[in-house]
Amino acid sequence: MITRFTLPNGLRVVHYHDRRTAMAAVDVMYDVGARDESRELTGVAHLFEHLMFGGSVNEPRFDVAIERAGGVNNAWTGSDFTNFFELLPAQNIETALRAESDRMLALSFDPHVLQVQRSVVVEEFKQTVLNRPYGRVMHHLRSMLYHPSHPYSWPVIGLEPEHIMRVTDDDARRWFYAHYAPNNAVLAVAGNVEPGRLRELVEKWFGDIPRREIPPRVMPSTVWAAPGDVRRDVTDRVPSPLVMLAWPMAAFGQPGYTEADIITDLLGAGRAARLRRNVSGRRPELVADADASIMGSEHEGMLMIDARLVADSPANVDTACTLLLDEALALTDPANIAPHELERALRRFEARDAAAFMSPMALAQRLAAAEMHGEDLQAELDRRRAVGVEDIARTARGIFIDSPRATLVVHPEAQQ
Repeated sequence: MITRFTLPNGLRVVHYHDRRTAMAAVDVMYDVGARDESRELTGVAHLFEHLMFGGSVNEPRFDVAIERAGGVNNAWTGSDFTNFFELLPAQNIETALRAESDRMLALSFDPHVLQVQRSVVVEEFKQTVLNRPYGRVMHHLRSMLYHPSHPYSWPVIGLEPEHIMRVTDDDARRWFYAHYAPNNAVLAVAGNVEPGRLRELVEKWFGDIPRREIPPRVMPSTVWAAPGDVRRDVTDRVPSPLVMLAWPMAAFGQPGYTEADIITDLLGAGRAARLRRNVSGRRPELVADADASIMGSEHEGMLMIDARLVADSPANVDTACTLLLDEALALTDPANIAPHELERALRRFEARDAAAFMSPMALAQRLAAAEMHGEDLQAELDRRRAVGVEDIARTARGIFIDSPRATLVVHPEAQQ
């Protein structure tokens, strides 16, 4: 059973009571992410995720408190939201609620913590971007599709490590008090906690946290970098060539979003998907692997198709681009879409949806996201069940024919 309530300070609470488990998951999602940064100082949202583990006014060691209660915890930052979650025995849920409430109230703002976490995030930047094969791909793709003034034109990790090192104590304080507030958050709990008991604990630990003034989010009116197709060839330390095609797509909840997600399922999900069947399956001497995905966002998103090539040459790259584009364009004609393909994609989604109810942590995160969007868990499943082949073809035409395309080719560096 799902219950909801809102505290006077604006904190939205959603709860799923599950007697079948001895565990409980706590999830706190804040309506803040990289979209709230400026181009002159990027990576702040992700850095602040790290700072939230550096101690608060009454809880100097967040991880230790959760571990002593038999739990685990983690967090993630996206372009749109920042999310913190814990899984622990249900009988110890008060520990997680107390710790989460304390860092929502106020951090310690220890200058040493900021110094340490800046270095940690810079090292992460090096590991995931500078020193990882294909680590710069999203930097390139975002800058090719999005206008420089748009916050999606840079990845969550930031544009460059120097931005992270420039974040000051004052910057950290401003970010916290502008975004980390009960009226800018959703608290989701899933597990074996009675609704009455949960409400009592939430009111006890979160009820006295004051509301804060959240600055209005102003997104730029210019979204896309160029009206036409663009191509960029880069050289990097990668084991094999990579070809990526990317197009604009609808924002979450807008017409075409669900269809775009299904399109990438048809193209890339599972061994029977079109790219694996018709591209890497039929041309293994050319394409080692091919896939499709979306960057789903609260604002305009990105649909991507990629292929990793066996060998680098202009002819191979051109042929791979043609093969990928052909598979995309085939979906613009409803006659080319078999109903059983849509059925298979729907069944895969239904299986993932059902699996979420077996994991308190996965369910708590889904509850938080649904509450943030102002909908219930059934909404996305209902949207998918309503999609037909004509809807797929119409969305595919809008993306693959009517929208600009970014083509990124990553070539391996020449061997010394």
